[in-house]
Amino acid sequence: MTLPPLIVFAPLILLATAALALARPGRRPGALARVAEAAALAALAFGVAGLVQLVIAGPVTLAGLVRLDAVSATMVVLVCFVGWVVVRFARSYLDGEAREGAFHGLLLAALAAVSLQVQAANLAVLALGFVATGVAIRQLLLFYPDRAEARRAAMKFTLVWGAGDVALILAALLLGQAFGTIDIAAVTQAAGAGLPFAAKLAVALLVIAAALKTAAFPLHGWLTEVMEAPTPVSALLHAGIINGGGLLLIRLAEVVQASPGAMAALVMLGGLTAIFGAVVMLTQSAVKTALAWSTVAQMGFLLLQCGLGLWALAMLHIVAHSLYKAHAFLASGGAVRAVLAVRRPGPVAVPGLAAVARAFALALVLYAGVAAGFSLIAGPKSAQALALGAILIFGVAYLVAQGLADAAPRALTRHTARASLAAAVAYFGFHTLAAMLWGAHLPAPPAPGPLEWGLIVLALGSFGLVAVAQALFPLWAHHPSTAGLRVHLANGLYLNAVLDRLIGGLKSAKSN
Repeated sequence: MTLPPLIVFAPLILLATAALALARPGRRPGALARVAEAAALAALAFGVAGLVQLVIAGPVTLAGLVRLDAVSATMVVLVCFVGWVVVRFARSYLDGEAREGAFHGLLLAALAAVSLQVQAANLAVLALGFVATGVAIRQLLLFYPDRAEARRAAMKFTLVWGAGDVALILAALLLGQAFGTIDIAAVTQAAGAGLPFAAKLAVALLVIAAALKTAAFPLHGWLTEVMEAPTPVSALLHAGIINGGGLLLIRLAEVVQASPGAMAALVMLGGLTAIFGAVVMLTQSAVKTALAWSTVAQMGFLLLQCGLGLWALAMLHIVAHSLYKAHAFLASGGAVRAVLAVRRPGPVAVPGLAAVARAFALALVLYAGVAAGFSLIAGPKSAQALALGAILIFGVAYLVAQGLADAAPRALTRHTARASLAAAVAYFGFHTLAAMLWGAHLPAPPAPGPLEWGLIVLALGSFGLVAVAQALFPLWAHHPSTAGLRVHLANGLYLNAVLDRLIGGLKSAKSN
């Protein structure tokens, strides 16, 4: 007799405990906070047990509703681990709040919805998970309903996330019509024979849904305004919920990859969002706001990876970003205190144009050498993987430029050179690890044609120019026009004001 996938018990126990907590919504509801943490830990145990079950018995599907495989097992363990950490943090953070019990209930309900979403075996369950997640997060964003900023952030989230839900539901209906099934495994297998017209429309809607749920440019503003909610909500949203769009693309990777236009759209939109978010992040003075813009940039990079067909690396990105961002938000207060306690450093070495050119050349030479070495050991890498690695090395080249500046001490030069080498080795090492963990369960990157090569060159050129501009920024930072540019960037080029005006218009229409 085949055991049901053990990961299915994770959302069940979380949902049951959430109902118990919502029945006692007030301040200090007895042992409820400890029960909530125990439920999160039990869900994590079921996630780990499901991972063991996968290794021993292989993939399992229960009644066509939930599926245990490499992707779902990884995501359930990740969601439950981050969820347990957030719930444990919330025990002390929310202690004594007037609606403490309600917070724990909503938090567990959100975790239950996400853990259901990541193990969905058909499109209906997947859509249900996204809708339920949106409902729970909206209530968490309104935990302090008297704050106007919280109400505005919740409305923005509802508009954008809800639009993504509508796009996903329409895509599910079209895929069901095109292939005669909403089973995800059957749909992805049928997509290998080509996409009928209805399926092509569905892929376009999937890209729209993923873009909306990852806060892609230009509807990114809601993600940077969720700080009015308690810190555990920010941590959960930035470390977990926001990854839903990437997971949606990974789950339907074969379908999305069958459309070159969809892949091109992901590359362009993801690259633009990553560059925009990273540039704005550098102008922020508040730590949580900077982290929020970092998430915008990271989600853009995730869409870029999906558009390049680097699905296994996209999975690794989700795991790494979730762990990093949860820690970053929960530890942000301590980080500020630590920075304030550090003695201010001396003047920073400013590299000239020649030093920057040498830095980029050195970083790329080191990268090429490491790439050649790994190709001999683990086999050649795709053009998309090599391009993505080069983009990451551009960021390291900025550090190398500091070490090559005329005023830089030799110790700094040696340190930055080692950092460049370590980054190249780490990239290919993690690339190999991701291929081992998820590569067999996800499609390989497509062989690049003229369109793909054009997009690769565009991505390399765009990220390269931004990296060079960043390295040379100290040379023109004191120009009068720079101060104005910094103000505009710090405000996100005011794109968020458009959505604010839309919300104001909606409110006026309702009141009339």
